[in-house]
Amino acid sequence: MIKADAWVLRPGPAGARPGPGELVRATVRLPEPREDEALVEAIMGSWEANMTHALQRSPVDICRQRQDPFAILGNIGIVRVLRPAVAGFSPKEGDLCLFLAFGRRDENGYAELIHGYDMPGTHGLLATRTVVPGDCLLPLPPDSRHPLASWAGYGRYFPAWDNWRVAKRCWRAQQREAEPSEHLIFGWGGGVALAELGLARREGFRTAMTASCDDRLRVIAEHGITPIDRRDYPGLACPAETGPEDEAARAHRRAERALLARLDTLSDGRGCAVVVDNLGGPLFPTTLRAAARLGVITTCGWKAGMRLEVGRAAECLRRHVHVHTHAWRHGDSATIRDFQESTGWLPEPWLTAHYEFDDIPQLARDHASGRAPSYFPTYTVNPL
Repeated sequence: MIKADAWVLRPGPAGARPGPGELVRATVRLPEPREDEALVEAIMGSWEANMTHALQRSPVDICRQRQDPFAILGNIGIVRVLRPAVAGFSPKEGDLCLFLAFGRRDENGYAELIHGYDMPGTHGLLATRTVVPGDCLLPLPPDSRHPLASWAGYGRYFPAWDNWRVAKRCWRAQQREAEPSEHLIFGWGGGVALAELGLARREGFRTAMTASCDDRLRVIAEHGITPIDRRDYPGLACPAETGPEDEAARAHRRAERALLARLDTLSDGRGCAVVVDNLGGPLFPTTLRAAARLGVITTCGWKAGMRLEVGRAAECLRRHVHVHTHAWRHGDSATIRDFQESTGWLPEPWLTAHYEFDDIPQLARDHASGRAPSYFPTYTVNPL
């Protein structure tokens, strides 16, 4: 058995939907690796939205869904190989690798279940040692010119690469002659949106993104993306149950009109060619109105709500394409890594907010409340 120091999430009580869970420090024992598995130690991890979903037990209690007595979260980060797999592909002992959190894949190599989240029997990087599939270890480039703190944030970038690839091709399917410099790509704030708009900007598109604090607005501007201050549009996220004549509804309509006017100006009246909306929830109706005719609404996350409502007739008449992706294709991982190494399409080290292993509960609280001081919160497990 493998012994490890870990932050553990246990199942909620049976019966009625349980409230939020909490991470508890514990010494755990994990099964010895199978022939196709490697024993690794986590060096640095990145806090991901699915970790917050797991703690909130929303949309599900993953421990109960997996039928496991506990779960160790942590899907994205850098590990060092302690004992390579003896069958199949595996980096060698001592190699530093990106951990690719593929639990179960479909026949095309896309993730169906995520290691350390909803894949039964798997445990992630919030532990000093853990067991992972050997073919989910992607070695870092030898003598990389980028620091580990940048690579640790790759979890926002790999899904962004995949989502942008699909969204752009869908847009091109209806806009074969269009010039990117004449079209606006807009994103609601978040690390994946920042990465995705970075790709769009590299390809010559106009880009704009929202944030609601000065530090993040500055980061957006420093990436060459037009920052839009959400605080200038109070009432934008109107609760669905608000009546049409309530003051909250009127405030929402005023805010939405003002935002759409700003986007209209930035796009020279065309509207948004692509809207990157990984929030959903109460902002989704505004997303639909912001998208141009022949526009694309694309998402690879659902932070503010899973369920969306659309008027199918209106979407057909405006020829909107809706793109939904999850994670990325396993076989594209090395290509994305090499693109990052060669282009520097990575978060700069100063963009990461770092926490020590002892401070993981505080990191969880900061992320859940929106107080994490960065798009890329990372944590140390073992010293390098």
